[in-house]
Amino acid sequence: MNSLPCTAHPDSTRSDRAFSMQGPALRLRALLYAVLLGTSASAMAQSAPPASSQGAAAASNADPVVNSALNAPLFYQLLLGEINVREGDPGAGYSLILDAARKQRDAALYRRAVDVALQARSGDAALTAASAWSKDLPQDPEADRFVLQILLALNRTGETGPVLRAILERSSAAERNDTINAIPQTFARVSDKAQALTVVREALAGALRQRETAAAAWTTVGRMELALDQLPQALVSAQKGHAVEPGSPFPALLALELLERGQAAAEPIVRQQLQASPKSAQDTSAVALAYARILLDLQRHAEAREQLDALTTRRPELPEPWLLLATLQVQDNALPAATSSLQNYMSLARQTGDERTARGLTQAYLLMAQIAEKQQDFPAANAWLDRIENVDDIMAAQMRRASLLARQGQLPQARALLRNQPERRPEDVRLKLVAEAQLLRDFKAYQQAYEVYDEAVRRFPQDADLLYDQAMMAEKIDRLDVMEQLLRQVMAARPDDQHAYNALGYSLADRNIRLPEAKQLIEKAVELAPNDAYIQDSLGWVEFRLGNGARALQILQAAYVKRPDAEIAAHLGEVLWAQGQREQAQKIWREGLLLANDNETLRATLKRLQVNP
Repeated sequence: MNSLPCTAHPDSTRSDRAFSMQGPALRLRALLYAVLLGTSASAMAQSAPPASSQGAAAASNADPVVNSALNAPLFYQLLLGEINVREGDPGAGYSLILDAARKQRDAALYRRAVDVALQARSGDAALTAASAWSKDLPQDPEADRFVLQILLALNRTGETGPVLRAILERSSAAERNDTINAIPQTFARVSDKAQALTVVREALAGALRQRETAAAAWTTVGRMELALDQLPQALVSAQKGHAVEPGSPFPALLALELLERGQAAAEPIVRQQLQASPKSAQDTSAVALAYARILLDLQRHAEAREQLDALTTRRPELPEPWLLLATLQVQDNALPAATSSLQNYMSLARQTGDERTARGLTQAYLLMAQIAEKQQDFPAANAWLDRIENVDDIMAAQMRRASLLARQGQLPQARALLRNQPERRPEDVRLKLVAEAQLLRDFKAYQQAYEVYDEAVRRFPQDADLLYDQAMMAEKIDRLDVMEQLLRQVMAARPDDQHAYNALGYSLADRNIRLPEAKQLIEKAVELAPNDAYIQDSLGWVEFRLGNGARALQILQAAYVKRPDAEIAAHLGEVLWAQGQREQAQKIWREGLLLANDNETLRATLKRLQVNP
């Protein structure tokens, strides 16, 4: 321990340290000598300068002094230990403080010994102190937590099992599930995640068998499996936890993570938990809100709205559901309902005032500006944007302002607004160019968007995302050779980028050229992202182009169920139409128009087939 590095500033000199001793350190030593000589507190007070009358009055009103149990030698030992730490000898200081902690069996002293060792970057010494603390004070839960954290920091995961079991055994019944749920986060940075799973599963053996803790324990096992990308195993763990306690939110929240990762079989757990749990329960509200978010991401808007309508009715005091519901209502063009939902959200959000709410208010102001824009009330839209104060959200506000100008026929002024935005950070340059290109793309100025992306790529030549976006604009202006060249650059830079393979394969299939190559590219994308509905749509489309109608129909139906989307609807409808299922095709197309009335692929399909669904 004496070899621990000095904690003094590297630029400190001996004279600097001597100078610093003129203040607190000398006073500490004077007090130390007084204690050793047995000087009483009253004698010391008599030798001190007289206090002011105001100070004396304050002292007389103070709480009575409570002396510690430290005797003079022990007090001296601790004082000497702290002086050693301050003077750059943490090894000696650690030894003195740890010895005092053992003599006193005092948790605060053990904690101080651990802190000194950690500050000196001696993990083994910190572990020694924490282990002694746990042994001498077995009922102190903080000691075992320190031992666990230090073992993990030392990458000694295999030794954590007994400590983890001790923590669980010593936690109260009321806290045990929270303790179990915290385990995955505690082990999150462990390098050997397979060993961590083994240790945790063994430590939770008892909890997995007890009804009161089984749901939380199985959820924790499932999260550890999820960290290893063992999705089927994690699903089984979620199902086991749910079977023990159908109303528990823990397996349901794990199931939601699995659903996000493409495990559709996890969804029944969520639905059953929402039915089994009391509707007023806070945990159920958390599950319902998370479920609604995922449904939105999956573009299952009708189901998301059903969840949000129920949640805002059942728990109207919660702000977030109102904001999500308003987002859906704006998309559905239900503007009066969206305005009402946003007013509810803003009223509730202003009562909390935390950082998360501040970001939510920015989103609400942007939505209110979008509503005003849809109603052609451009002054009101600008007034809502004026309310945004968060610096990080200014660009979003400026993008909305630019959109307002473009809708009024002032596209050059809109571009100038974005170009003139100050650049506070290096990434702002890229952000401005992307915002301008996105604006041009939204208003179908594809040639100009291509040129802006070209400028962005020249400024940031290593940015594969910009290459991909420029390739998409090259396709829009029929520069297919450039599109392919750019996409192949993306593939070379990011061989696991499924979007590049899918984009090139779909473009070839859509033009009915080089179909075997197109299928090969799309199959590579499927291999990289087997659960992506849009890539499945591409695969179904190339199968249709190759004349495999039955196979195409099967793939496209599965993709549309997974993600109802106007473009997938266009392809599925055409396959049905080609197979003579005209009524079903028109039904799918009508659904697609409801999802996105202005979708270019769907509109082009209906025009080419001369169909009015």
